[in-house]
Amino acid sequence: MRSPALAIVEDDGALAAAFACAFERRGYDVRVAASPADLDRLLDGFRPTHALVDLKLGTESGLPCIARLATADPETLIVVLTGYASIATAVEAVKLGATHYLPKPANLDDLEAAFARGRTADPGISIDGRPTSLKTLEWERINEVLADTGFNISETARRLGMHRRTLARKLAKRRVS
Repeated sequence: MRSPALAIVEDDGALAAAFACAFERRGYDVRVAASPADLDRLLDGFRPTHALVDLKLGTESGLPCIARLATADPETLIVVLTGYASIATAVEAVKLGATHYLPKPANLDDLEAAFARGRTADPGISIDGRPTSLKTLEWERINEVLADTGFNISETARRLGMHRRTLARKLAKRRVS
């Protein structure tokens, strides 16, 4: 059995470094990516057994990272860590291949416990610890429809009932790619 390899996809450098250091002490081979593009480069020569993905990577979404990791190896245990927890994003993350979804703040023991559970669902984890703002709900809905349409902006705008230029402006403010 190979030693555990962990991909951390987190745009907060200090948090990523802290998690990397802590997981390395626990025997993981750790690599860090700060964006979906970084993850693509990381996966060229690295096959993680575990992954920790932040749902919001600066102005980008972590959802494509989940899909990319699940496609690269369906056996990878993917834990989504987010400060924007909601039912909609949890469902979308699981559809894309995430095994668990944890709201921030979560500590190393929470993450290790999620990995230890493997693919077993844990109904005891609450994802409604914080109220969700209207802007966050809108952004989550846009992400959900974008993922459903294969990131086709015209079709996404049609399904959301908004003008394509309006959607393009919203996406320019908070890039998804």
